[in-house]
Amino acid sequence: MRSVTARAPGKVNIQLSVGRVREDGYHPLASVFHAVALVEEVTVAQGEPGSGIVIGEVTGAQAEEVPRDDTNLAWRAAEVLSAALDRPLPDVRIDIAKGVPVAGGMAGGSADGAAAVVGLNDLWGSPLGRDELAAVCLELGSDVPFSLLGGTALGLGRGEQLSPIPVRGTFHWVFATATRGLSTPAVYGAFDRLVEGRIVPDPAADEAVLSALISGDARALGRSLNNDLQEPALTLRPTLRDVLDAGLGAGALGGIVSGSGPTCAFLAADAGSASGIAAVLAGNPDVRSTHVTTGPVPGARVVGRSR
Repeated sequence: MRSVTARAPGKVNIQLSVGRVREDGYHPLASVFHAVALVEEVTVAQGEPGSGIVIGEVTGAQAEEVPRDDTNLAWRAAEVLSAALDRPLPDVRIDIAKGVPVAGGMAGGSADGAAAVVGLNDLWGSPLGRDELAAVCLELGSDVPFSLLGGTALGLGRGEQLSPIPVRGTFHWVFATATRGLSTPAVYGAFDRLVEGRIVPDPAADEAVLSALISGDARALGRSLNNDLQEPALTLRPTLRDVLDAGLGAGALGGIVSGSGPTCAFLAADAGSASGIAAVLAGNPDVRSTHVTTGPVPGARVVGRSR
């Protein structure tokens, strides 16, 4: 039975600027996405006739927390791609090997969706090109197109209007996941309360972030990390401040809550420094796990085929 394995990366928001909520309920964003070498691998294979879509084996950390129904973006990818191709709902088995922390603000679910789209397109004879696949990914969610693109990019609108950013060199990262999750809607709600009565500028790219990335200056990038959702996340989970302080105290060039949290991301000077920061954070009572990795890395792509 033919199968295809595709890989897609997790991400960190190096910059996340948030505007005032719009009438449609969405917040305009300016986000600098950066793909990191914590990856999801999704294997898709033709299923038994009449089986429908099946989420099969899920492996890796927190695998038991991954949904096995149509709330899983890999499952939804099979539905949306089938509709785009005017195909009936497929009989397909989807296995997932997780490398991105679950519910950590690092787009692990979006990576599953993008990898499934790429894998299924290959399994079905590659009828769609990259631009068409990006449109399918957007139907799955605002973060999924970046999981397809990878690298580093500025995202505008809801984050889906992507412009690649040239990056010099490799950056070293440490991620510290939290012992408890944070609700993204709750974090945005806290943001709305905090900015009530304030002037909220239209989101725009931070020139200091762009300059640091283009020049490959890790120290300048560490000083420039910024996230408008960090303060709201800290109001809901004050212990995250202790995690940020611990990472900075261990020598990180910069630290930030990743997206809406609760994962904290730390930029390190080099691989050795990253390992030392991770060792310190591993002993923090509010840290569930630590992950040392690098970026940027490519977006979703096929990495294996079998018959």
